[in-house]
Amino acid sequence: MSKKETFMLDAVLKDVINQATFNAVLPNGHSFVAFPRQADEALALERLKPGSRVRVEMSPFDMSKGVIVF
Repeated sequence: MSKKETFMLDAVLKDVINQATFNAVLPNGHSFVAFPRQADEALALERLKPGSRVRVEMSPFDMSKGVIVF
């Protein structure tokens, strides 16, 4: 029984924390830390900038971080 409980949300990247970690904001104003999957990290360095609209995968148990899904 390893059902993955996550959901997908749209967000906007606000600031760069370091090379591949960003502050992001949901449309309702909730801010959190977003980071790309390790496999996509090289693409993230080129494509993601503050102001970019992204889709993130988040856990309902921890709304303080999300994974950027391309």
